[in-house]
Amino acid sequence: MKHGISRYLLVGAMTLAALNAGLANAAEKIRLAQNLAPISGLVIIAKEKGLFDKHGLDVTVSNFTSGRQALETVLGGGADIATTAEAPITAAALARQKISLLARMVYSDDKTLVSKASGINTPADLKGKRIAYTAGTGGEIYTLTLLKKAGLTRNDVTLVNLRPQDMVSALATNSIDAYNTWEPHIVNGKKALGDKVKEIDTRGVYAETFNLVVPQDYLAKNGKTVAAFLQAVLEAERFLKANRDESIAVIATATGMKKEELAPIWNDYIFDLVLDDLTLNTLKNHAQWRLDSGNAPTGATIPDFNDIIFAAPLKQVAPERVKIKGL
Repeated sequence: MKHGISRYLLVGAMTLAALNAGLANAAEKIRLAQNLAPISGLVIIAKEKGLFDKHGLDVTVSNFTSGRQALETVLGGGADIATTAEAPITAAALARQKISLLARMVYSDDKTLVSKASGINTPADLKGKRIAYTAGTGGEIYTLTLLKKAGLTRNDVTLVNLRPQDMVSALATNSIDAYNTWEPHIVNGKKALGDKVKEIDTRGVYAETFNLVVPQDYLAKNGKTVAAFLQAVLEAERFLKANRDESIAVIATATGMKKEELAPIWNDYIFDLVLDDLTLNTLKNHAQWRLDSGNAPTGATIPDFNDIIFAAPLKQVAPERVKIKGL
């Protein structure tokens, strides 16, 4: 009988130890809010290729059509990490919200699609036209920068605030003459409207960055988890650069595009998980634009971006990727 009791006790102890080990090794849960577009390609690859799982992370993804929506979801407590452009980041910084920019993932030019019937062939031809853009995003900065380079002001055009996914139908129904946004909404417009539309040359006007952002209190409590997340994204970058065709296929499928639609614009995306001067200068220039244009809270000043850019997690996994002096 004593031996039977001892056996049961031993089995019980082993079961408890196994349960404890399982709990200790349980995947860390992270809620990712992402703009479902190729510009979020690195986290899409990390999710689809199991790289988050490899690093002990259980990542639940919520998809949005803009980085602004993604960051707002994080700030509202609905997610932990956002993929977002510089526009929502500077808006949050000027409003003194406690955010942490972990790294830039990619940058890519915004573009302009126009109706051929509008007679728009160059940016200068936008005068007097109805132009759609998305307020509070990099698309707004692109629009105003484009007008300035063309010698125009917002008073020379009619600006229409639309979600990116609503722009194609607005152009199709002649509610607007042109729209300014990021991919894949330009290629979607070309696919839907065919020879009724064309893209005008605006290369170099504005390159939108896309970044990883978390609340500061989340980072303070989950430093190891964030570092593991970045390690997975870094491996996704390596996979993407070594496997072009497969990466195009994975991202096209995830974003609802066809491979033959994404392939021609693939080189428009410069994928690099990094903190560098481009990241910092883009934030500074964007914040200054907000102040100059009145798109900032009353009394706001240029923030100290050293209080917003948190380099420690990226330094932990890839110190050579932190290229901003003083971080």
